[in-house]
Amino acid sequence: MASTTNGKHRIAVIGASGYTGADLIRLAVRHPAIEIAALVARTHAGKPMGAVFPHLGGIGLPDLVDTDGVDWSRVDAVFCGLPHGTAFEVIAALPDHLKIIDMSADFRLRDVRTYGEWYGREHGAPELLAEAVYGLTEHYADEIAKARLVACPGCYPTATLLALLPLVKARLIAPEDIIVDAKSGVSGAGRALKQAMLFAEAGEGLSPYAVASHRHAPEIEQELSRAAGGGPVTVNFTPHLVPMSRGELVTCHVRMAHGADADALRHALAMAYAGARFVQVMEPGVVPGTAHVRGSNVCRIAVFADRIPGRAIVIATLDNLVKGSAGQALQNFNLMMGLDEAEGLMQLPLFP
Repeated sequence: MASTTNGKHRIAVIGASGYTGADLIRLAVRHPAIEIAALVARTHAGKPMGAVFPHLGGIGLPDLVDTDGVDWSRVDAVFCGLPHGTAFEVIAALPDHLKIIDMSADFRLRDVRTYGEWYGREHGAPELLAEAVYGLTEHYADEIAKARLVACPGCYPTATLLALLPLVKARLIAPEDIIVDAKSGVSGAGRALKQAMLFAEAGEGLSPYAVASHRHAPEIEQELSRAAGGGPVTVNFTPHLVPMSRGELVTCHVRMAHGADADALRHALAMAYAGARFVQVMEPGVVPGTAHVRGSNVCRIAVFADRIPGRAIVIATLDNLVKGSAGQALQNFNLMMGLDEAEGLMQLPLFP
């Protein structure tokens, strides 16, 4: 490793001008074992970070550069926050000694054909796709700790899978009957200019999008199918855009297995996350909300009995930019570097 003499790991952030890159930087500057060696943003190369994100100005960050401007021999790990379809080309060209934590969608799907079907192009680095470890920290910690390349889950899959994976594994819910009603703040769509994200378009309203075609659906189905023992699981997944900057909440409607009840589901979740630092299973009757996790790396999960016999409602909420992206990426980095999993991530939610 190329760690500096002060014992810190030198990192580079590719895609530093995006929301996930900026939140990763916000967290990393307070991490005791990290030194930020390079910030990469092609369209903003040459600018100070404070010119792109004023809240990150005046703290001694390096100026933004293109990838060609980085001395990779002086870097230990790379966080990549590029859009899907562009990350695999950049990551494939990086030196082999680097640990890579990818926050894009390019290495999340295990099957190259599924990637092509949902992202409309062939995968440009299938050999790396086979190597990548899915970075849902609470479920794949051992694999992540040994990995060179970790593919961090999308924000919707993180909330949904944390809520449902233990229940599918325990055979407490019917994997063929899952409905996920998901809602996210506008930062989940990235920082690129989009008409639907304009204040006048998104404000004071609520709307579904990518109905029956959202690219996070196959990611959710991939992991639930694995938990179910390999049989295909199909999820009815519908995302909605909420006019808030950050935050995410998924409401999962499930059919319980014969003999199971809401208390059994809650108990299974509590047991699954008994040692987890960032997953909180709520007491009966407590309703989680996005305002209760904002700015933190926490996911809160609650279970309610549906008024329809045999059914339950499982709710999960998290900050889409932290536990749903940059925070989980930093959690995975900690495991890959042999550090305490919670290092640099113990900030409490910001409220109100």
